[in-house]
Amino acid sequence: MPTEPPTPPAELPPDVVDALSDSSPDILRRVAAYAEELAEYREREDRIAEGDKEENVEERPDDLPDDVPAKATITIKRINDNRYYYWQWREGDKVRSKYKGPVTPET
Repeated sequence: MPTEPPTPPAELPPDVVDALSDSSPDILRRVAAYAEELAEYREREDRIAEGDKEENVEERPDDLPDDVPAKATITIKRINDNRYYYWQWREGDKVRSKYKGPVTPET
């Protein structure tokens, strides 16, 4: 275990660093989990938005269900500490999802 506190990234605003420095280990772990989920959400939104910009969709993946558009992307959702694959796509202002299957660890 380190004996010195970690150095925060220079890109973090000082008020965020101060708030984190004053937090308990439990709160820090919750913040870390939230930050990871938020990053995944924003990356997924960016991928979906980028997919909307593409005019030519190449070919449908073999495992894509008939009721899922070819522009859909695969995303991972965490539910009760389990991870699942979902197809996601945008229809107007709404993001649609369809269950694909569980994420299985590599063996």
